[in-house]
Amino acid sequence: MSALDWLVLFGTLGVIVAYGVWKTRGQQDMASYLRGGYQDRWYTIGLSVMATQASAVTFLSTPGQAYQDGMGFLQFYLGLPLAMIVLSAVFVPRYFQLRVYTAYEFLEGRFDRKTRQLAAFLFLLQRGLSAGITIYAPAIILSTVLGWPLRLTCLCMGGVVILYTVAGGTRAVSQTQKHQMVVMLGGMVVAFVVIVRRLPASVSLGNAFHIAGALGKLNIIDFSLDPSRRYTLWSGLLGGFFLAMAYFGTDQSQVQRYLAARSITESRLGLLFNGLLKVPMQFLVLLVGVMVFVFYQFNLPPVFFNQPELARVYQTPHAAHAAALERDHVAAFAHKRAAIERLDDALNRHDATSIAVAERSVRESEASFASIRGEMKQVVAAAVPHANTKDADYVFLSFVMRNLPRGIVGLLLAVIFCAAMSAVASELSALASTTVVDFYRRGLCKNASDAHYVRAARWFTAAWGILALLFAIFASLLDNLIQAVNILGSLFYGTVLGIFTVAFFLRRVQGTAVFVAALLSEALVIVLFLRTNVGFLWYNVIGCAAVVLISATASTFLPRAPGAATIGKLEGM
Repeated sequence: MSALDWLVLFGTLGVIVAYGVWKTRGQQDMASYLRGGYQDRWYTIGLSVMATQASAVTFLSTPGQAYQDGMGFLQFYLGLPLAMIVLSAVFVPRYFQLRVYTAYEFLEGRFDRKTRQLAAFLFLLQRGLSAGITIYAPAIILSTVLGWPLRLTCLCMGGVVILYTVAGGTRAVSQTQKHQMVVMLGGMVVAFVVIVRRLPASVSLGNAFHIAGALGKLNIIDFSLDPSRRYTLWSGLLGGFFLAMAYFGTDQSQVQRYLAARSITESRLGLLFNGLLKVPMQFLVLLVGVMVFVFYQFNLPPVFFNQPELARVYQTPHAAHAAALERDHVAAFAHKRAAIERLDDALNRHDATSIAVAERSVRESEASFASIRGEMKQVVAAAVPHANTKDADYVFLSFVMRNLPRGIVGLLLAVIFCAAMSAVASELSALASTTVVDFYRRGLCKNASDAHYVRAARWFTAAWGILALLFAIFASLLDNLIQAVNILGSLFYGTVLGIFTVAFFLRRVQGTAVFVAALLSEALVIVLFLRTNVGFLWYNVIGCAAVVLISATASTFLPRAPGAATIGKLEGM
């Protein structure tokens, strides 16, 4: 990278982090450290909620997914706006009424301690693991740029985030996230504009979209009823709705964001702002990936985007085979580009017959071109034991480093690092809050001072950061990172959402019934994951529905306990 890129990268990150630490200096009480002191406005809440969800995985992996599979991943978010409306109407008022530190405190007042701590444990399990992935994603970038070992990069990256989060707590996270989100959105808009301007002069934006559509990259909606397909209209509307309800309504990393609002109104406006802006933001990120794909129809792409892994192949006896595939790759690209140029010419002449003929030629050329990439992946797997052959996460990084002008490279790297910092900081802060409030203060140390609990939260933040770093070391064994994060969440979110659904809407069901139902439902989801091909979005529906049905059924057989828990019991806990 150039000196200008380094200046843009470290200047952007340094200013944002310094601002957040300065704004939150001197915090010693729990309300400020764990809840932000009830000071945030709606736009801070909205941007903070978006930044928490939009980790580096979003900006690193999502363009690669669009490059590989097209725009269909957008269906994942179709249920989110409706979920924001339901959460604003049902969840937010109850949380504010009870002045809880974590979402799981509510469950003890409604059910009992074991149900509260089961939900909190499931959150700690899945969020602790996914924090490792959000550290690993940006570490790919830094290790590639600097040539550092990936594991060392994970340790350096994670260490910086741990220090920043330990120092500032929840309010520091919120204060920095609103600026980080502006950088993220601005950076992706700049990326889109730069890509379009670097296409050949004869290729209009309309022609670029037509080329992408001819190769299946603009198929946004899939009406298939096949449950094994990951992204369809129905899985997005129903499964995506349940996932968004669980994530934004029961995941402490998100609940903590809008509990910091000045009022219920500010919190609601922040969530609705997120619901309105999230889908267009994801559309933009996916569209950037599609435009990278179009760019590589006119410019030779790498045969394998994970270049360090490919370099290792050339140190083995498979080097000759790899070199032959690279030559075939160049020849196949020349053939495909000629077909693409004929299609572009036909589009400019508005010749329908020529367009149809050129589209068939382009699709045939693309199939041949893709088969060479597939064969290279097989060579990499054979030459390098345990190699990561899933190179979609390297597509956007490779494009940025090879093709964008000085300064823009640093800006887009800042986008990815801002996303990483915001997401990891939110996760570590939420993990520490849940550990302190739902386990440490509730069972181990009940009557300590605020200063003691703040110190404990700092120590737990550091401890969770270290565990996340350990998991990050093994994240390279996963498939596409954006899918890995969502699959991991879906294994647990449905069960937790089911517990909260019963808490809010089935007033007669008591703690033991919902506790047993949650254990059985989680076991069912794990079995489905291990033994079937059901798309992961459906786990959220199945887990939630199973908790509701099993607990409602079990409550008819279990005796009603005298003095059953009520919401009022929560006060003073």
